[in-house]
Parts: sequence; C-alpha cells; structure tokens
Amino acid sequence: MSQHIGSMDQYVSYALAAAHRAVNGSLTSRLKKHGLQIEAWRIIEALEGDPRLTMGELAHIVLINPPTLSKLVDRMVSNGLVHRQVAQSDQRQINLLISDLGKKRMMQIRSEVEDEDQMLVSRIGAARMSQRITLLNDLVDTNRGQDS
Repeated sequence: MSQHIGSMDQYVSYALAAAHRAVNGSLTSRLKKHGLQIEAWRIIEALEGDPRLTMGELAHIVLINPPTLSKLVDRMVSNGLVHRQVAQSDQRQINLLISDLGKKRMMQIRSEVEDEDQMLVSRIGAARMSQRITLLNDLVDTNRGQDS
C-alpha cells in the first residue's frame, strides 16, 4: 500500500528519517533472534575496537545518551555480555570489557549485520552504496560542530 507523503519526500531530513526507520526495523528483526538490541550490538562492536573507552566516549560513539547507556550497560552486565573494570590509568574511570559470552554473541550478531549490509548493497549496488556512505559521513562531519 502506497502512502501519500506529499512534498515531505523532498526534504533531506525526511528522507534520512525514512531510511533510518527502514534499515533500523530490518536490523532490529534480525538481532531480535539473538535477544539483543541494536544499541547493545553497537556497544559490543565499539568495545571490541577500543576496550579503553570511557562511558562518555562510548555514549558518543554508539549514539546513546549517557543515562540510557548506563541502564543498557547494567542489563548487559547482568546478561554476562560485558563486565566493568576500574581503569588502570585513572581509578575514577570505569572501562567496560567484553566477556567471552559477549565475544561469542558478537560473532553471531556480526554475521547478521553483515548479511543486512549485503542485502542493502545487492539492492542498491556497491558503487552507489559507497557513494551514499561517503555522503552520509560528510553530512555527519559537516554537522559535528553544530551540536555543541
């Protein structure tokens, strides 16, 4: 069923929101099979790349506000996916580390995310997808200073 949206589809902000909703919904369905939210996947992926991130840095990278991140991390600790450790360099900071279970789950989830990406690339084409990723990253970079 086609939905009439009038001239809204001409707005960049609307097109980005609609694309986000479509991709987010599809990926949510894939990850739901593993009992994990997209945000938890982002956390695990970010921690694998840099286990020394502060909670503030992690919140920024995974696109979650700090209070929400704290609640999600509490659930992830309870589920055995990550554990907290006092930072060696600064006893006031806490680092999150991926547990063995978290690493195992990450590999399962990563294949789901890669499959989702491949499905999107197959629909759009590798060259066009690469252009869109570059454009989206440029948009993020351009707006980065305006968030302050």
